[in-house]
Amino acid sequence: MLDRNNPKTLYQQLKDILLGEIGSGKLEPNERIPSENELSDAYGVSRMTARAVLVDLAREGWLYRVPGKGTFVADKIVASSTAYVGIREQLEQKGYEVRTKTIECGLDRCSDVVAKHMGIRPGEDVFKIKRIRWVKDFPISIHTSYVAPEYSQVITPKLLEHEQLCVLLNRYYQLYRKRVVETLESVAASSDEAALLEVAKGHPLLLLKDVLYAEDDKPYEYTKVVFRGDKLKIQLIYGE
Repeated sequence: MLDRNNPKTLYQQLKDILLGEIGSGKLEPNERIPSENELSDAYGVSRMTARAVLVDLAREGWLYRVPGKGTFVADKIVASSTAYVGIREQLEQKGYEVRTKTIECGLDRCSDVVAKHMGIRPGEDVFKIKRIRWVKDFPISIHTSYVAPEYSQVITPKLLEHEQLCVLLNRYYQLYRKRVVETLESVAASSDEAALLEVAKGHPLLLLKDVLYAEDDKPYEYTKVVFRGDKLKIQLIYGE
């Protein structure tokens, strides 16, 4: 039963319980969860409250419904390394509806970290592009890319919302990657990341960093992608 003296609404308490069971693995991917009637009886809430929780969790991507069979825990979205095929292309090939919004696009002063990866001096101009991507109705990733300032002449925020950066660099500047240096690590969401990804500060995220080298073996792009670890997993495939 839920605590009726808790300042949280019964709706929020029930939602938190189900999210906790999904996050802990108690409720596994593709496992059927209790029906509205079962949740109503188990937690002492109305069917309307139970229904609202299930509808919202499905809308947010945590659950999916099968007519005539019930409501099930959604599996995480699976994507491969973005070094060779962009995340947007991968997800669209899987049938997901992907939206992109460019939130930064312009010249910036190069930090020590970016300078090291780009092979330039700190403080030099660099073209910074920052985008956020949604799958269904929830944000899934933040992409921050750095390229040389001369590539800013053609690439615009509007173009970036319809095409991947790698495609634009190929099309307009004939830049093709010879090799990629990639790292993957887990991080906790900063305040800014939490706000953009609609999670709590400290929420577990996956951080993927790519340095792309051109045919002359010089770096031409440094990209950081922060993914929601509760929504997506990265699959790495080696060999044939």
